[in-house]
Amino acid sequence: MRVGIGILGFGTVGGALLRKLIEENASISTKTGLEIEVEKVAVRDIGKLRSVALRDGVLTDDPMELVNDPAVQLVVEIMGGEDPAGDLVAAALRAGKPVVTANKALIAARGKELISIAEEAGVPLLFEAAVAGGIPIIRPLSETLAGEQIDRVLGIVNGTTNYILTKMTEDGAEYKTALAEAQELGYAEADPTADVSGADAAAKAAILASLAFGTWVASDRVYTEGIDRLDATDVRIASELGYVIKLLAVAENTQDGISVRVHPTFVPGDHPLAVIRGATNAVFVEGPSFHELLFAGPGAGGAPTASAVLGDVVDAARELLAGAEVAPPIRFQPGRVLEFDSVVTTWYLRLEVVDRPGVLAQVAGVFGDNEVSIKSVWQEGEDDGATLLLVTHGHAESRQRASLEGLRSLEVVRDVGAVIRVEGAGPTPNL
Repeated sequence: MRVGIGILGFGTVGGALLRKLIEENASISTKTGLEIEVEKVAVRDIGKLRSVALRDGVLTDDPMELVNDPAVQLVVEIMGGEDPAGDLVAAALRAGKPVVTANKALIAARGKELISIAEEAGVPLLFEAAVAGGIPIIRPLSETLAGEQIDRVLGIVNGTTNYILTKMTEDGAEYKTALAEAQELGYAEADPTADVSGADAAAKAAILASLAFGTWVASDRVYTEGIDRLDATDVRIASELGYVIKLLAVAENTQDGISVRVHPTFVPGDHPLAVIRGATNAVFVEGPSFHELLFAGPGAGGAPTASAVLGDVVDAARELLAGAEVAPPIRFQPGRVLEFDSVVTTWYLRLEVVDRPGVLAQVAGVFGDNEVSIKSVWQEGEDDGATLLLVTHGHAESRQRASLEGLRSLEVVRDVGAVIRVEGAGPTPNL
């Protein structure tokens, strides 16, 4: 059974996908019964030297020519960005052509709209590769676990930041040194802002939360902090206290509503996510029926992402040829997305303070005034180099922040060196 496809984009993922389709064509046909033929590939520059040889007439610099080509029955979008990718995907869906995309920014921004267009057109929109690369997580959330209650999703969904944090944890590297190494190895772009600011992880967190809880969460509702201000001191202290710092995507479904956030997090050393090293990604799902599920594997790179794209291509092609739905459409129900200020969080704080009697009482008084209780507190250094380390109990983020403002106003607090949220109860330090 033959299916003609068009590919929008010929970058790292596009090249890896084309190599798979050419070099593994016989194996794909044997396993799936499909003969996948590349009819068109849209690129910016037709004259550019390519790593994969294609027959004459396949390359085009007009993406709409690809979308409108009657020989193209299925469209793969791996060009990235929201524009013009979003309009091209919408046009292909309206033309009755299934679409496979690896574009997390597009799905996070316009996913609800595009999923609706796909349903109206009666064709699938598949995006397994949009989150965590080669890890199969979209299908489990949208299909396998569709009938199950999901309470929480925790994810390490950005390989660049996880590599940097691994180097800081295991080698004691400073942030800038670890980032430079990540760039040398190709894990980080020359401009790493999207990764280290948390923006990339936030887009993925929005998608995961939307699928897990059945309520669309726009990416601008995800509270986001990156790792670009993280100090090696706090990485060391975390280790001494039995934690590991990870850039964590946290999505929770509570009685009050849904909360989604991305930020550096103290993760207890015995948590399954604590051992996820290097550029590996992982998604941890919690629910009352299945308790805990962990999905882990390569989260980025051409080959893993291309594998996820190819899996979607096979599914979409089968549905196209069958003339019937292989998987049920994704639907969303109205729901409340909480403001981050109302979410209950636990904080770790590092305060540089004047070392004299009464300082701790003043600090504790600020927390008490804001009805925040302190779980543990201890001091490093003395005289001019005194540092107070505190971990609070869980309270509304708004109360924690009010305490922070109060601390900054104290004459005895020279600097708030760090504020990092804590996952779970974690170990209790020896004071």
